[in-house]
Amino acid sequence: MAVRITCINKDNGNQQNPHEAINHYGWVNESTGESGRNDRASMVNWIEKEKGSAYVGTGANKAQCQVRQNDRGTKYLQTISD
Repeated sequence: MAVRITCINKDNGNQQNPHEAINHYGWVNESTGESGRNDRASMVNWIEKEKGSAYVGTGANKAQCQVRQNDRGTKYLQTISD
């Protein structure tokens, strides 16, 4: 299943890193119309363990997201450049 990330929520402290500061993702499954909001750890787990897929944008402007990990072990989503 693939979901389109529709919005993000950032925490109030870790603003130096644009990816790690995200604490929740809003999403929609365009195939089913289902939508939701999940924290960063849940989205990472869904992609890694349940083989989910996430992207941003629409049409020709889609960019897939991948799981990345910083040197402190924090995992987050980052778009793949084309």
